[in-house]
Amino acid sequence: MKKLIQLLPIVVMTLLITSCSSVKVAADYDKEANFDNFKTFAFFKTGIDKAEISDLDKRRILRAVETELLAQGFTKSENPDLLVSIFTKSRERVNIYNNGYGAYGYGWGWNPWYWNNYNNTSVTTRTEGTLYIDLIDANKKELVWQGMGTGLLSSRSVEKKEAKINEFVSKIMEKYPPILEEK
Repeated sequence: MKKLIQLLPIVVMTLLITSCSSVKVAADYDKEANFDNFKTFAFFKTGIDKAEISDLDKRRILRAVETELLAQGFTKSENPDLLVSIFTKSRERVNIYNNGYGAYGYGWGWNPWYWNNYNNTSVTTRTEGTLYIDLIDANKKELVWQGMGTGLLSSRSVEKKEAKINEFVSKIMEKYPPILEEK
Protein backbone atom coordinates (compact mmCIF):
# COMPACT_ATOMS: atom_id res chain seq x y z
CA MET A 1 0.00 0.00 0.00
CA LYS A 2 2.83 2.38 0.86
CA LYS A 3 4.45 1.74 -2.53
CA LEU A 4 1.17 2.54 -4.29
CA ILE A 5 0.88 5.83 -2.41
CA GLN A 6 4.47 6.65 -3.35
CA LEU A 7 3.91 5.92 -7.05
CA LEU A 8 0.56 7.72 -7.35
CA PRO A 9 1.98 11.26 -7.85
CA ILE A 10 4.37 10.01 -10.54
CA VAL A 11 1.56 8.21 -12.40
CA VAL A 12 -0.70 11.27 -12.22
CA MET A 13 2.04 13.58 -13.54
CA THR A 14 2.83 11.17 -16.38
CA LEU A 15 -0.83 11.02 -17.39
CA LEU A 16 -1.15 14.80 -17.33
CA ILE A 17 1.95 15.31 -19.43
CA THR A 18 1.07 12.69 -22.04
CA SER A 19 -2.65 13.49 -22.34
CA CYS A 20 -2.28 17.09 -23.49
CA SER A 21 -1.47 18.16 -27.03
CA SER A 22 2.19 18.78 -26.71
CA VAL A 23 2.98 20.67 -29.93
CA LYS A 24 3.66 24.38 -29.56
CA VAL A 25 3.68 26.33 -32.81
CA ALA A 26 4.75 29.73 -34.06
CA ALA A 27 5.09 31.32 -37.47
CA ASP A 28 6.92 34.23 -39.05
CA TYR A 29 6.40 35.76 -42.47
CA ASP A 30 7.43 38.53 -44.88
CA LYS A 31 4.86 41.34 -44.64
CA GLU A 32 5.68 42.44 -48.20
CA ALA A 33 4.84 39.04 -49.73
CA ASN A 34 1.51 38.66 -51.52
CA PHE A 35 0.36 35.22 -50.38
CA ASP A 36 -2.63 35.29 -52.76
CA ASN A 37 -0.20 34.87 -55.69
CA PHE A 38 1.04 31.48 -54.47
CA LYS A 39 -0.96 28.64 -56.00
CA THR A 40 1.60 25.91 -56.78
CA PHE A 41 4.41 24.23 -54.84
CA ALA A 42 7.31 21.81 -55.10
CA PHE A 43 9.80 20.45 -52.60
CA PHE A 44 13.23 22.09 -52.34
CA LYS A 45 15.45 18.99 -52.45
CA THR A 46 18.66 20.83 -51.54
CA GLY A 47 17.19 22.10 -48.28
CA ILE A 48 15.42 18.85 -47.43
CA ASP A 49 18.61 16.81 -47.89
CA LYS A 50 20.25 18.86 -45.11
CA ALA A 51 17.65 17.86 -42.51
CA GLU A 52 19.34 15.55 -40.00
CA ILE A 53 16.65 12.88 -39.67
CA SER A 54 16.07 9.50 -41.27
CA ASP A 55 14.85 9.29 -44.84
CA LEU A 56 11.73 7.53 -43.55
CA ASP A 57 10.85 10.47 -41.31
CA LYS A 58 11.62 12.93 -44.12
CA ARG A 59 9.14 11.13 -46.36
CA ARG A 60 6.54 11.11 -43.58
CA ILE A 61 6.95 14.85 -43.07
CA LEU A 62 6.84 15.61 -46.80
CA ARG A 63 3.68 13.50 -47.27
CA ALA A 64 2.04 15.35 -44.38
CA VAL A 65 3.05 18.77 -45.80
CA GLU A 66 1.81 17.79 -49.26
CA THR A 67 -1.53 16.66 -47.80
CA GLU A 68 -1.96 19.96 -45.94
CA LEU A 69 -1.05 22.11 -48.96
CA LEU A 70 -3.35 20.16 -51.29
CA ALA A 71 -6.16 20.58 -48.74
CA GLN A 72 -5.56 24.35 -48.87
CA GLY A 73 -6.02 24.36 -52.66
CA PHE A 74 -2.40 24.26 -53.79
CA THR A 75 -1.24 22.21 -56.76
CA LYS A 76 2.05 20.34 -56.99
CA SER A 77 3.98 21.62 -60.01
CA GLU A 78 7.26 21.35 -61.93
CA ASN A 79 7.23 25.18 -62.21
CA PRO A 80 6.08 26.19 -58.71
CA ASP A 81 5.32 29.50 -57.04
CA LEU A 82 6.58 28.16 -53.67
CA LEU A 83 9.42 25.87 -52.73
CA VAL A 84 8.95 23.86 -49.55
CA SER A 85 11.90 23.03 -47.32
CA ILE A 86 12.20 21.52 -43.86
CA PHE A 87 14.72 21.72 -41.05
CA THR A 88 14.79 19.78 -37.78
CA LYS A 89 16.44 20.03 -34.38
CA SER A 90 16.22 17.86 -31.30
CA ARG A 91 17.42 17.95 -27.71
CA GLU A 92 17.17 15.79 -24.62
CA ARG A 93 14.79 17.10 -21.98
CA VAL A 94 15.43 16.05 -18.39
CA ASN A 95 12.54 16.06 -15.89
CA ILE A 96 13.24 15.70 -12.18
CA TYR A 97 10.42 14.95 -9.76
CA ASN A 98 11.32 15.17 -6.10
CA ASN A 99 8.80 13.95 -3.57
CA GLY A 100 10.14 14.52 -0.08
CA TYR A 101 6.86 14.36 1.83
CA GLY A 102 6.78 13.12 5.39
CA ALA A 103 10.37 13.89 6.29
CA TYR A 104 9.72 15.67 9.58
CA GLY A 105 5.99 15.48 10.16
CA TYR A 106 3.16 17.92 10.51
CA GLY A 107 4.34 19.92 13.50
CA TRP A 108 3.79 18.83 17.11
CA GLY A 109 3.01 15.21 17.63
CA TRP A 110 3.75 11.84 16.16
CA ASN A 111 4.44 11.24 12.44
CA PRO A 112 4.36 7.66 11.09
CA TRP A 113 6.81 8.54 8.29
CA TYR A 114 9.38 10.21 10.51
CA TRP A 115 11.71 7.22 10.75
CA ASN A 116 11.31 6.17 7.12
CA ASN A 117 12.22 9.60 5.73
CA TYR A 118 10.73 9.10 2.25
CA ASN A 119 12.68 11.13 -0.26
CA ASN A 120 11.60 9.84 -3.64
CA THR A 121 13.32 11.40 -6.61
CA SER A 122 12.71 10.26 -10.16
CA VAL A 123 14.54 11.44 -13.23
CA THR A 124 13.20 10.94 -16.75
CA THR A 125 14.55 12.00 -20.10
CA ARG A 126 12.62 12.61 -23.27
CA THR A 127 13.53 13.87 -26.67
CA GLU A 128 12.05 17.22 -27.65
CA GLY A 129 12.04 17.98 -31.36
CA THR A 130 11.52 21.10 -33.43
CA LEU A 131 10.30 21.02 -37.01
CA TYR A 132 10.65 24.07 -39.25
CA ILE A 133 8.67 24.29 -42.48
CA ASP A 134 10.01 26.96 -44.82
CA LEU A 135 8.07 28.34 -47.79
CA ILE A 136 10.32 30.06 -50.30
CA ASP A 137 9.22 32.33 -53.15
CA ALA A 138 10.47 30.32 -56.15
CA ASN A 139 10.95 33.38 -58.37
CA LYS A 140 12.82 35.57 -55.88
CA LYS A 141 14.49 32.68 -54.00
CA GLU A 142 13.53 34.36 -50.72
CA LEU A 143 11.96 32.93 -47.59
CA VAL A 144 8.40 34.28 -47.30
CA TRP A 145 6.97 32.13 -44.50
CA GLN A 146 8.35 29.91 -41.76
CA GLY A 147 6.35 27.73 -39.40
CA MET A 148 7.85 26.07 -36.36
CA GLY A 149 6.48 23.30 -34.13
CA THR A 150 8.09 22.04 -30.92
CA GLY A 151 7.04 19.02 -28.90
CA LEU A 152 7.99 15.69 -27.41
CA LEU A 153 8.90 12.98 -29.89
CA SER A 154 7.64 9.43 -29.78
CA SER A 155 9.37 6.44 -31.30
CA ARG A 156 7.33 3.65 -29.71
CA SER A 157 5.68 2.44 -32.90
CA VAL A 158 5.51 3.40 -36.55
CA GLU A 159 1.82 4.34 -36.24
CA LYS A 160 2.41 6.61 -33.24
CA LYS A 161 5.43 8.23 -34.90
CA GLU A 162 3.42 8.90 -38.05
CA ALA A 163 0.52 10.29 -36.02
CA LYS A 164 2.91 12.60 -34.15
CA ILE A 165 4.44 13.86 -37.42
CA ASN A 166 0.97 14.49 -38.84
CA GLU A 167 0.05 16.39 -35.67
CA PHE A 168 3.21 18.53 -35.91
CA VAL A 169 2.64 19.40 -39.58
CA SER A 170 -1.10 20.00 -39.18
CA LYS A 171 -0.61 22.37 -36.23
CA ILE A 172 2.16 24.26 -38.04
CA MET A 173 0.20 24.60 -41.28
CA GLU A 174 -2.80 26.03 -39.39
CA LYS A 175 -0.70 29.22 -39.28
CA TYR A 176 -0.58 29.42 -43.11
CA PRO A 177 -1.52 31.67 -44.78
CA PRO A 178 -0.77 34.38 -42.28
CA ILE A 179 -3.55 36.72 -41.27
CA LEU A 180 -2.24 40.03 -42.53
CA GLU A 181 -2.75 42.99 -40.24
CA GLU A 182 -4.70 45.97 -41.57
CA LYS A 183 -2.66 49.18 -41.77
